[in-house]
Amino acid sequence: MKLYSVNAGYFKLDGGAMFGVVPKSIWSKTNPADEKNLCKLAMRSLLIEDDAGKLILIDTGMGDKQDAKFFSHYLVPEEDDTLEGSLAILGFTREDITDVVFTHLHFDHCGGAIIRVDGALVSAFPNATFWSNQEHWDWAVNPNPRESPSYLKENILPIQASGHLKFVDVATTAINNDLLAAAPSSITENLSFRFANGHTRAMMLPQIKYKDRTIVFAADLLPTVGHIPLIYVMSYDMFPLVTLEERMSFFKEAADNNYVLFLQHDAVNECCTLQHTEKGIRLKDIFKIGDI
Repeated sequence: MKLYSVNAGYFKLDGGAMFGVVPKSIWSKTNPADEKNLCKLAMRSLLIEDDAGKLILIDTGMGDKQDAKFFSHYLVPEEDDTLEGSLAILGFTREDITDVVFTHLHFDHCGGAIIRVDGALVSAFPNATFWSNQEHWDWAVNPNPRESPSYLKENILPIQASGHLKFVDVATTAINNDLLAAAPSSITENLSFRFANGHTRAMMLPQIKYKDRTIVFAADLLPTVGHIPLIYVMSYDMFPLVTLEERMSFFKEAADNNYVLFLQHDAVNECCTLQHTEKGIRLKDIFKIGDI
């Protein structure tokens, strides 16, 4: 098995929204904001090349099919790393991808899975199976008013229309209980899933056994290293107290077992580990996936 970090570009979000109740004087030390109070964030995907020849992509960034007004809200650079370009650097094409796993269906995580071709919305990965879970899918296609701007129909419904959508087969109890022991995946050996319900309903956290290490794709449970202190919960989270409980439980487990956390939104840092300190759980090491 081989793992590759794949950059799908950058965007910016309001720093206050990213850090909730934490004052700017504190969070800006790790995530400096521009004159508009916006913080630069990555859209970092993970590519798994398994021993059977499968190429499994975790999340796809926001893509490029929205209009200029949409991108202006997030200050997406006009000339930026693209998912397709980053795959090409690694020697792969979109046609090579066999499976696409969505941690969740917010636009910055799934938008790149669908492209416009002659006005039609079609799969960017014609040979791939798309993976979500039934609980999250139902939540995303019938979103609450607060979260609906993040769930765009043009991103989500064509995934189903492609005929390639499948749901991870897990017991209902695995979704209704936060971050249970990872449920095995039928996609490939050494890949399993955790579930978190604070950010959005039934967000999937892929967990990978790799070179005797446990790697967890942290998604929006831990967006950046600046979010490691437990109360640094995003205002974007639908259920912040649930997020707090999930972080307390999972961060302890990650520190106890030296898990590698793959950081999706940190514009600078790719992977980290955690440690116990007198001030609570804090950052231990920072490195790249290729350093393992």
